[in-house]
Amino acid sequence: MIYTKRKHIERFLGMSGSLDAAIRHLLSTDLSRLHKGRNEIDGERAFVNRFDYQTMTPEEAIWEGHAKYADMHVLLSGRERIGVSHVETLKMVVQKPDEDFIGYEGGVEVWFPMTAEDILIVFPEDVHKVKVMDGGGSLVEKACYKFQV
Repeated sequence: MIYTKRKHIERFLGMSGSLDAAIRHLLSTDLSRLHKGRNEIDGERAFVNRFDYQTMTPEEAIWEGHAKYADMHVLLSGRERIGVSHVETLKMVVQKPDEDFIGYEGGVEVWFPMTAEDILIVFPEDVHKVKVMDGGGSLVEKACYKFQV
């Protein structure tokens, strides 16, 4: 997992070709111009999903994990907390391979506060609970980059 400030994201170039494609897109794109839903970058290797949501309590939020992709979470506006736990500390409860979604149950090991200045990159071993309130409800506008690992 990588938790950093947006202004430092360039230092992670060179780790993988698909991550590089996501980072280069982030650095060269006005994210407010992305259309809602999937936006293509490099076919199945890298793309970005753009969506908005209202944050919720930790009890309402669900765990999600992935087998094929890593996620790079980038907020355009609002604030949230993202909980992360190592896959080995949680219990798998559902798999949807066509959606690259794996659901889990268990406790949060670490919470990451997120604003438009922050970036959180989670890999398949980093199961994450998104859309969680950080000091109260917030409308979040987000771009979630998906890149193959």
